[in-house]
Amino acid sequence: MMKNTFEYQGYIGSIEFSEEDKVFFGKVQGIRSLISYEGKTPDELIEDFHNAVDDYLALCEANNEEPEQAYKGSLNVRLGKELHRRVAVYALSNQQSINSFIENAVKEKLCSLNM
Repeated sequence: MMKNTFEYQGYIGSIEFSEEDKVFFGKVQGIRSLISYEGKTPDELIEDFHNAVDDYLALCEANNEEPEQAYKGSLNVRLGKELHRRVAVYALSNQQSINSFIENAVKEKLCSLNM
């Protein structure tokens, strides 16, 4: 199965293809810093992705800075007023927090997708 992302050292990178340039390219997702990479073959893309992440981590270390980490476990979700109300009513009636309800719902969905 073809995926459009891959992972290295905890960083997730996108995989795209430019038909015009005949090159694969991508960028690290979920952080503010721009870390991009490219390659003419899948192997070159993977190698450049790994090198880009390694270079970013080395630069952070050299500058005595903490590297950005994506997906820290906290996010804001916009549900809309009615859905938010329904979630709150359900969570309260089942003696759980809205956060735990949403976490369980996401886990359930991912399990059904075998992820």
